[in-house]
Amino acid sequence: MWLNIAFIIIGVVLVLWGADRLTDGAVAIAERMNVPQIVIGLTIVAVGTSAPELCVSLVSALKGTADLAVGNVVGSNIFNSMLIVGVAAMVAPMTILPSTVRKDIPFSLVASISLATMILMDGDISRLDAAILFAAFLLFMFVTVKGAKGSHAEEDAEPKNYSPQKATFFILLGLACLIAGSNVFVYGATEVAAALNVSDAVIGLTIVAGGTSLPELATSVVSARKGQSGIAIGNVLGSNVFNILMILGLTGLICPMQVQNITLIDLTVLVGSMFLLWLFSYTKYTVARWEGAVLTAIFLAYMGWLVFQSTTPLPSLR
Repeated sequence: MWLNIAFIIIGVVLVLWGADRLTDGAVAIAERMNVPQIVIGLTIVAVGTSAPELCVSLVSALKGTADLAVGNVVGSNIFNSMLIVGVAAMVAPMTILPSTVRKDIPFSLVASISLATMILMDGDISRLDAAILFAAFLLFMFVTVKGAKGSHAEEDAEPKNYSPQKATFFILLGLACLIAGSNVFVYGATEVAAALNVSDAVIGLTIVAGGTSLPELATSVVSARKGQSGIAIGNVLGSNVFNILMILGLTGLICPMQVQNITLIDLTVLVGSMFLLWLFSYTKYTVARWEGAVLTAIFLAYMGWLVFQSTTPLPSLR
């Protein structure tokens, strides 16, 4: 057991560190190609922060643990919408832009509803489902980049003055760490699930989701402390959209997934968390401290429910 827990910790460290190196190298290459910083921030950096979820979900699906792959994404989005926004709002009330309330949050909500519908209909994510998700991701990126080019949005990506050789080395090193870390992480998480006699879905919704969401948690809390609430909420929403549309879309295209133990309650919390975030944001375009406390409390209650139902499993969707 302790060895497998060590594998999980080592895997998390390798995945997060590898994602940072990959992002740094990619940003440096993009800058040398004169790609605008705002585009880098919305594409390379955004994909970089979602790289842990992508690698863990893809490796899980390829190894036949689809519940771990889907649970990772569902759990990460719940983690983002409730715990990260909740903690960030308790640190400092978050001001939400009207455009975020009108466009970004609804888009993330629709993505969540689409995923829940696909799973509830037949209990799997087929290649057709994955193609629809990935096409929606490409549309989202097109609209986002087009809108960013015509605005004066803040550029989140820091300049990386690396030589081409150093940038290439960082990209290769980052990829190697992501692949190795993901395999070690998934192995450790699967073994822990077997030892504790809980499902891959529960491990994915809790340990795996929490571990792969660490970059978003750190970024959002630091941004909130600095008064940059736009970055904090944008990071959460961007990650949620990437997780569902890009990660499950790409993973499903490569390896269709049969979902066994992601329950109706899990999917209801996923959709409900986005709806609640939308509701709180719509009122005065602010997520107040008490609203952050409510989100955090619901998240903790959901985690408690997962621990409880892991000993008395609910019927699966199949």
